[in-house]
Formats: sequence, structure tokens, C-alpha cells
Amino acid sequence: MVAIVTVLAAFPLGYFVRSRLAANTAYAVAYLWAFVFQTMYLILDVINDSAKQAFEPQEFPWAYGAVTLSIFLAGFGLVALGHHIHDRRAARHTDPVSVPA
Repeated sequence: MVAIVTVLAAFPLGYFVRSRLAANTAYAVAYLWAFVFQTMYLILDVINDSAKQAFEPQEFPWAYGAVTLSIFLAGFGLVALGHHIHDRRAARHTDPVSVPA
């Protein structure tokens, strides 16, 4: 779910929102909502499985944290890419075309 939010929201926010701070904040809010929702979904799944079986201690899910952190950071990269592409396109349209003499 966090990957879907990142792919669908990060680049368009960077491209269409003029303020970098506002775009990054909006992306972070959308990502963190999806992260909480995804984490709750996974926790409920583990609780339901634990109720069916005897509880066995498991390793702490470092891989889950590393993957979600990398997706979070990639989203900020997509926001920056959206800003960069928008700025380049805007600069191209505002530069006067030189006319050969």
C-alpha cells in the first residue's frame, strides 16, 4: 500500500504543487496514513494467526522497516524529480526564442 501511494502521489505532488515544502509535507502525510493503515492490517493478521496457533516469539521485522524506509525516501526523490521537470519545462516556455539575423 505504501508503494502504491508513493507511485501515485509523489511525482504529481512535486509537479503540480509549487511549494516544495507543501509538496513534501503532503506526500509525507499521505505516506504515513498508508503506513499506519498497512501496519495495522499486518498486525491484525498476525494476531488472528497467533490466536489459531501457539504464540512463538519471532524476530523483529528489520526488513519491513528497511523496505518501508527506502520507499519513503524514494517518494521524496520522486517529489524532487517532479519539481525538477516542472521547473525545466517552465524555463523552456519562458525563454525567448532567438531569431537569427
